[in-house]
Amino acid sequence: MDKKSAKSLTDEQIIDKILKDSNQELFGILYQRHHPKVMDKCYGFIKNKNLATEFAEEIFAKTYEKLNTFNHSSKFSSWLYSITYNYCIDYLRQRKKLHYPDWNRQNEIPEIIDETEEDFTDLNYQRLMEIFELIHPEEKALLYMKYQDNLPMKQIAVALRVSEDAAKMRLKRARTRVIYLYRTKFGPLV
Repeated sequence: MDKKSAKSLTDEQIIDKILKDSNQELFGILYQRHHPKVMDKCYGFIKNKNLATEFAEEIFAKTYEKLNTFNHSSKFSSWLYSITYNYCIDYLRQRKKLHYPDWNRQNEIPEIIDETEEDFTDLNYQRLMEIFELIHPEEKALLYMKYQDNLPMKQIAVALRVSEDAAKMRLKRARTRVIYLYRTKFGPLV
C-alpha cells in the first residue's frame, strides 16, 4: 500500500499495516497527523521550543519502537499522548525540576473547602492557563489527559502508573487545587 492511499486509513489501521507488512514509511503518516499536538504538549511542560522539538522526535522514535505493544484498547492518539506525558514528567523528575512548590503559604488549600464538582472547563482560558502554571506538572498532565484528551480513568491510571482509585483521587485533588487557586486569584467562578 502506498502512502497516498494509506492517508484515508485510521491510525489503528495504519499501525496494523505497519506491523503486518513491516512498512516503516507508513509511520510518517502518523507522524504528520500527531506531531503538532505532541510538540504542543511537550512545550506546555518544558516551555522551551528547541527542547520540545527534540522531545517530540524522541517520543516518536520511542513510539515506533514500542508500536508492537499497542493493544488497540484505546485510540492510538491516547496511547501516544500518554507516552508524551510520561516522557515529559520523567524528564522533569530526572532534572529534579519536578517537586511540589512550597504549598505552606501561597498555594495551600484549606482543609475545609467546598467539594462540589464545579465545572472549570468553561472558565476563562487565559486565566486557567495562568493557574496551570502554579500547579504540579503531574496534576497538569492529569487534567490535560482527562479534559483535553478525554481519556478514560483506566487509561489515565495506566499512564500515571497508579491504580484507578488513586488516579481518581489525584484528579479530584487537582481539580480542587485549580478551583481554589482560580478563586483566590480571580474571584468567584463565573
